[in-house]
Amino acid sequence: MRILCIGDVVGKVGCEFLRKKLPSLKKVKGIDVVICNGENSSDGNGITPTSADFLFDSGVDVITLGNHSFRRKEVFSYLDSAPYIIRPANFPEATTPGKGVCTLDLGRYSLTVINLIGNMFMEPGLESPFDKIDSLLKEIDSRFIVVDFHAETTSEKLAMGYYLDGKASVVFGTHTHVQTSDCRTLENGTGYITDLGMTGPLNSVLGVKPEISIQKFKTRMPVRFELKSGPCKMECALFELDDKTGKTISSEIMRII
Repeated sequence: MRILCIGDVVGKVGCEFLRKKLPSLKKVKGIDVVICNGENSSDGNGITPTSADFLFDSGVDVITLGNHSFRRKEVFSYLDSAPYIIRPANFPEATTPGKGVCTLDLGRYSLTVINLIGNMFMEPGLESPFDKIDSLLKEIDSRFIVVDFHAETTSEKLAMGYYLDGKASVVFGTHTHVQTSDCRTLENGTGYITDLGMTGPLNSVLGVKPEISIQKFKTRMPVRFELKSGPCKMECALFELDDKTGKTISSEIMRII
């Protein structure tokens, strides 16, 4: 099985660029499943039913989210009803829209995708992602498991990668929008990358016009973020899994411009 994991899609411009590049990439690389983080796919942060449907219609199979999952109230009912969009599983189940796990039926086998959010410098008071994944893995009977760990620090992401080595097929990090160079297979067969990067404006600060980000850092005053226009990129990683073991047998980092 060949799984393409796409970094945080930023705004309408990121969605449109993904739609432009994904179909041909799927064909050339023989991709079976596409997972992307879509928590910033709507202009102004968050995700809406419209931007989610756009990603699905563009060839995405599963959408994962993060700390901006609930920025737009119009997506709450969508999260409860759509089967293949998931928010971090360590948000409180009783009070949070949506779910943190989904399973794709691929005929000969099934693929389970889990979304988690980190504790360091993120949403305060959430359950430990390490404790949450322990409880989830006790309930999941699947050879193929992919985890999107939406976290701020590289140390927490790396720790999760090693913690799940041999327990999950793939662990990839999202949130920081900067692609890391450590895409590889860990010792016990788990494909790993600390951060996939982002899909959106190439000459930007995490998708935002550089001058606006510079103004914020220099003045410490609130600013209105505006997305940069112009050339775009789609940063992603491709993992090939062994059909018999569920372990990663090859990985490839990509930046499509």
